[in-house]
Amino acid sequence: MYHVVLTDNAPAKERHMKSLRHAAGASLAVVAVAVSGCTYASEESAAPEGNSSNGGPSSSTEIIGSIKKDPTLAAMVPDDTRESGTLRNGTAANYAPAEFIDTDGSTVVGFDVDYVKAIGKLMGLQVTTTNSAFPSLIPAIGSKYDLSASSFTITPERQNQVTLTSYFKAGYSMAVPKGNPKRISPDDLCGHSVAVQTGTAQQTAAQQKSKKCTEAGKKPIDLLSYESQSDATTNVAGGKADVLYADSVITGYAIKQTSKLEALGNITDASMFGVATAKNDGGLSKAIQAATQKLIDDGTMKKLLTSWGTEDGLIETSQVNPES
Repeated sequence: MYHVVLTDNAPAKERHMKSLRHAAGASLAVVAVAVSGCTYASEESAAPEGNSSNGGPSSSTEIIGSIKKDPTLAAMVPDDTRESGTLRNGTAANYAPAEFIDTDGSTVVGFDVDYVKAIGKLMGLQVTTTNSAFPSLIPAIGSKYDLSASSFTITPERQNQVTLTSYFKAGYSMAVPKGNPKRISPDDLCGHSVAVQTGTAQQTAAQQKSKKCTEAGKKPIDLLSYESQSDATTNVAGGKADVLYADSVITGYAIKQTSKLEALGNITDASMFGVATAKNDGGLSKAIQAATQKLIDDGTMKKLLTSWGTEDGLIETSQVNPES
């Protein structure tokens, strides 16, 4: 827990922590970002960069504010995007700390949001971030959104649909209710209920594990799929599901913020996250890759991730469509 004096002007991450400590049933609400008027993934809100009084923690706000336009990177941006002056980002804001709704009930914050703001600054573009349901993001890239930074694990299936530029690394991990009352083994989920967010790589992995269960003559996994990651986590913390299965940074964050969960097994399947752009994006992915690499090389990326406690996900090299 953070031990700070909080005011109405406190940074978003600290205010988020305050709301979790004081909300009714905070140990469960943490994963739902449970505050009055919270906007869920099926609803949408757009927040232009610089137009909100909220945002990330003060350190990340200062870091982003210090970034200057890079003329070389700006010149790499496709003409239509450069002429619009805006970089439109779509995200599913229910995946703390990567992307989630701030305590004002509408502003999207998180380390993915800060990262897109940073590359936007380098490109000389304003950034808008729109909250939408996770499965709707990829189909809207190229029309509604210029890009989507929403914790997309890079997979061959997604690379068939969009271009993915790497910027972060995480694995898969699981959590169970504190004390692991059902004595579940991470190597045998057969017959247990597993909560995932719809459309995630963990949903696919759980389906594959369930198939192996039935092939071995065991009970299949009872796969519980939720549109919101926070719903999946809340149901495990509340005992309505046996196992949470998500990206390691998401699981780790939830465990840190509630006394109701503990890790199950180790982190597996370390994979890259990618920023999604259209298959034919006119060179936008190349501009994103160059901007990302600049953030990595000059230390800005590490500072941004550290401000969210996710520096373990720092990568050394950004690539367009790396091998997954």
